[in-house]
Amino acid sequence: MSLERLPPPRPAQCLIGVRSSRCKGGTIVAEDVWTVDEHRRRMCDPDGYRPCFCPRCEHPRLHVHDYVERKPVGLATVVVLTLVRYVCTACGAVWRVLPAFLPRHLWWTWRRVEAATAPEPAETQDEADDAQVRPVPPTTRRRWLDRLGASARQLVVLLASRGVRAVSAVAGAVGPQATRAGLVEAYAGQFDVPLGLRLGAVAALVHRLQRGVRLM
Repeated sequence: MSLERLPPPRPAQCLIGVRSSRCKGGTIVAEDVWTVDEHRRRMCDPDGYRPCFCPRCEHPRLHVHDYVERKPVGLATVVVLTLVRYVCTACGAVWRVLPAFLPRHLWWTWRRVEAATAPEPAETQDEADDAQVRPVPPTTRRRWLDRLGASARQLVVLLASRGVRAVSAVAGAVGPQATRAGLVEAYAGQFDVPLGLRLGAVAALVHRLQRGVRLM
């Protein structure tokens, strides 16, 4: 490799850790829920978020376990979102269902993260609607940029080995020396993912293929 083009830095350990298969339960990302309105509609339906089977043992019956709250930072009109958790009646695993617009390990929504890490940070619709919405601190933005600039080697291997043909083609196109930002850009181009949904779409895919691995 040319000295003028160094490989991207290794990602932080928190981004590449894999949860033990002995761990019961976890998070299921609802990859088709991208708005607060759709999330609330699902929550009003007893079966709106109910999984068809347990991801751990594939048992087809899960009951509502409880409800938990998330307080996403930066949304103009939302202070608290209620999330539902289900318990498998066979193995006892508890699964939290998360709408795709909420990251698993970040306080901010994916749309705000994507806007803040764009080459020219853009104003989100939430910010345009409410001048009082909390801005992203510069230190937080730098941390996000560092994570997106880290190596995507683990993610490329994951997509190449477990993804469908089109997803594997994206991994092959970017190669093992890609950054996470580069992988997101290639995936969005391949599948025509709109702005604001790109980070969330790739993060949800990665989580579905390997529970515990994070994009950011």
